[in-house]
Amino acid sequence: MKRYSLLVALLISVAGSASAQTRELTVMISGGFKAAWDQLSPRYAAREGIRINTVAGPSMGKTPQAIPARLARGERADLLIMVGDALGNLEQQGRTLPGSRVELADSRIGAVIKQGATPVAIDSESALRATLLSARSIAYSDSASGQYISSQLFTRLGIADRVNAKAFKVERIPVASQVAAGKYAIGFQQVSELLPVPGVTFVGELPDSLQYTTRFAGAVVRQSAQPDEARRLLRWLASSEVQQVVRQTGLHPIGQPQPAGASQPIRQPDTVQ
Repeated sequence: MKRYSLLVALLISVAGSASAQTRELTVMISGGFKAAWDQLSPRYAAREGIRINTVAGPSMGKTPQAIPARLARGERADLLIMVGDALGNLEQQGRTLPGSRVELADSRIGAVIKQGATPVAIDSESALRATLLSARSIAYSDSASGQYISSQLFTRLGIADRVNAKAFKVERIPVASQVAAGKYAIGFQQVSELLPVPGVTFVGELPDSLQYTTRFAGAVVRQSAQPDEARRLLRWLASSEVQQVVRQTGLHPIGQPQPAGASQPIRQPDTVQ
């Protein structure tokens, strides 16, 4: 009888361990939504009693940490949260479950300078142009916002020939961290990626007439072992329950009115990093 009881207890323990293993999600996420995610994911994990593994990396680019590169070399994930256009490329490649995509938030581009530096303005086309021309150096990211800054913004302002030589792409790490270290005088990236970094002063968003909006979305990975669990998490991230956190981290929830004159999202070509 004692042996039987021990056997039953062992079987229950094994079953419990297996059950605990099934309540685990791996989420690959890029920087624009990560500040909100860092606040929201522990809340969801505690409420649902699951374990969430977060794997951070760029939505695009050639670095090994980029989400497409991770998937290409066989890294496992259940859910992707990233730039919508880059997610669309993965959808076309068949890496996500059809119909699982959920739109999450829009992110606009802003700028930072080193804390304590002389204030600058970017709230109008003329102010932005003057700031860029006078800046010792300019930094931008290796993602969609940086591609827009380097390939379109400078040209639209008519100053590409005067600033390209002092503009530098920062790969993989937050642009603001390099500005805080004094490596660059001003840095541009999505606002949600600038705000969490210490040692810098947030200047503001680009003026509406020159703004670029990046859509962030999520989708379930086709090979996910927990597709239903991943879908539930994704739906929660788009719910009204989390929108206050989304706003506080510098993002614009889907459906939130944009300022008058704000530009619509600009699609990046498939060749963008």
